[in-house]
Amino acid sequence: MTGPEVLEVGRDAVQTLLLVCGPIMGVGLAVGLFIAFFQALTQLQEMTLTFVPKILAIFTMLLFSLPYMGRVLNSFMERIVERIIAGG
Repeated sequence: MTGPEVLEVGRDAVQTLLLVCGPIMGVGLAVGLFIAFFQALTQLQEMTLTFVPKILAIFTMLLFSLPYMGRVLNSFMERIVERIIAGG
């Protein structure tokens, strides 16, 4: 493989990573910001208040986005296999 081909595969891998992790990380960020805002308003500094809702939201998002994540990873794998079959 030449340098540009390696960069293309790497760029495709990073793009796939962002597509797969983006929705879950976005939900975690949104829930975290909401809880931080709630804690700042109420001055309630309970540690479990930050973790439990975030974990529940992330697991719920995982349940809904697993089919999408599987399709994205499957298409990435198909592109990699096509490159391998083509000889580079």
